[in-house]
Amino acid sequence: MSFRLNENLNNSIPFLIGYKQLKIPIMDNAGNPAWPEMFSLEKIQELQQIVGHRHFSAQMMLEYIPDEKVCLDPGALTFYDDDLDNRTCLLGQHRITGCCTYWDPSSGRSASDGSVCVLVYRDDKNRTAFVHDILYMVVSDDDVHPLATQCENVLSFMQKHKLNTIGIEINGIGNALPEILRNIATAQHFSIHILQIANHTKKETRILNAIEPMLTTGRLFMRNTIKQSMLLSEMLSWIPVGSREHDDGLDALAGALAMQPSPIRPMINHNGLIKANTEFKI
Repeated sequence: MSFRLNENLNNSIPFLIGYKQLKIPIMDNAGNPAWPEMFSLEKIQELQQIVGHRHFSAQMMLEYIPDEKVCLDPGALTFYDDDLDNRTCLLGQHRITGCCTYWDPSSGRSASDGSVCVLVYRDDKNRTAFVHDILYMVVSDDDVHPLATQCENVLSFMQKHKLNTIGIEINGIGNALPEILRNIATAQHFSIHILQIANHTKKETRILNAIEPMLTTGRLFMRNTIKQSMLLSEMLSWIPVGSREHDDGLDALAGALAMQPSPIRPMINHNGLIKANTEFKI
């Protein structure tokens, strides 16, 4: 929190002349809360886990971190091998509460930006996200229906993971995709729900605000199979200012993390097997 104290109230002196700036971070250098009656150490630590290191430093510690000093370190990821048990909604030991499937489209041609679809599971109780699968799509330059081909690939991706809801960025070429995807799904007798998402902020800002807080607080997990994709190399080479490297997978991941998740509920009773009452008389 920042204040300015007026040292001279003489109206003849220009406004703000003689002011001094008073800065009171939420914690001192020893880690003691500045207002323990309002912000206990437990609340401060919880706040750090929610907003991430960069926002906490700027907003609560009054120490701004320039964007150009921010990186996406894959070393902060936690990797796993588990698959989701749809009966119990368990991913290893984690209880999954929702999922987000997001498609950041392009023409899919070899010389264009990447067209990427990503699946993220959520454990909202612990504010944790699991990057479970990602699909980079490139279609042949000779394909006369590249968007339809991509829609078929996306539907296969959704069927593989038993998904029926997807968010599609409709800026630019994506504006035509919901209708194409819906028509192909109908032809396959596959029921889907499409969320049309229009982005109005810079791609670098979306990536930074969605991924960096999750990464720096240790709440972003990634399945080991994704190491074979381009996503980790995108993280290593990405910078938030003036980057010319490929970042389409990061953009899709940012979109998934920013989405409202679709709820996932267990299909079986977690309290054990249901035992029928046989103690009755006919």
